[in-house]
Amino acid sequence: MTNEQFRKIALSFPDSVESAHQGHPDFRVGGKIFATLGTPRENRGMVKLTSEQQLAWVKSNAIGFLPCNGAWGRQGCTYVDLAIAKPSLVRSALQLAFENVSSATSKSSKSDRAKSRTGPPKK
Repeated sequence: MTNEQFRKIALSFPDSVESAHQGHPDFRVGGKIFATLGTPRENRGMVKLTSEQQLAWVKSNAIGFLPCNGAWGRQGCTYVDLAIAKPSLVRSALQLAFENVSSATSKSSKSDRAKSRTGPPKK
């Protein structure tokens, strides 16, 4: 997957916008970041999962997904190596990150859906 493909998926969600954070593109809904691109290196993204979701993704051997360093990683921020991660899993992770953040910014039924999902989709 390329950076442009990641960007296209992230911007396909309702009300998502591209902005910048610390010199890197980020993707937001309701003013909150749900994903970033190109940090800490090119061809790497980040999705904002919950710590429980992150654990499920990493345990499921989702190739190309690993916890971010430090406190952000302990809070669920998860790196995506775009060169090796399966595009279908990247799409699912972006969807989950979007739902996590959008449910936190709005009091809708999306909150229940985001909390009920944890790991990557079953094959």
